[in-house]
Amino acid sequence: MSNPVFRFATVSGQNIHWFLKRNCSVTPAQLGWLYASLCVVSLGIGTFFWFQGARLVMPFAWLELIAVGAAFLVYARHATDGEKISLQGAQLVVELESAGRLERAEFNRDWVRIEPKAGDRSLIEVSARGRTVEVGRYVRPELRPALAREIRMALRGA
Repeated sequence: MSNPVFRFATVSGQNIHWFLKRNCSVTPAQLGWLYASLCVVSLGIGTFFWFQGARLVMPFAWLELIAVGAAFLVYARHATDGEKISLQGAQLVVELESAGRLERAEFNRDWVRIEPKAGDRSLIEVSARGRTVEVGRYVRPELRPALAREIRMALRGA
């Protein structure tokens, strides 16, 4: 088998892996540190005004921190979402992670079909023997056909 150059995949020995991740500029740990520093500054300002006699500043500071904390929590929960597609011998393994929940599907490489779900730029449908999984959420729509071709090429062993 010749060793084709893959655009999206990583080849290690006989195994081929596609790691498709959400594009996040801030990790959950960095977000935690940012939120902690925001809390220190906001509560410091609120405390200053509390001692100056402006009693309503502190409740609004807490309300602000709760709202920002909730938004950061939603962001952080999905920051590590991704898809992992692995071709290991006779098996194509698809793992989808969303909000900490992992969904795994295994397909026999001889029976699996790789097709667009609806149109050319839609998600990629991986299916075999009644089981279907959609991949390609974290790839730009115009690149999904290239990803599908690459997975098909790897399945054929080209």
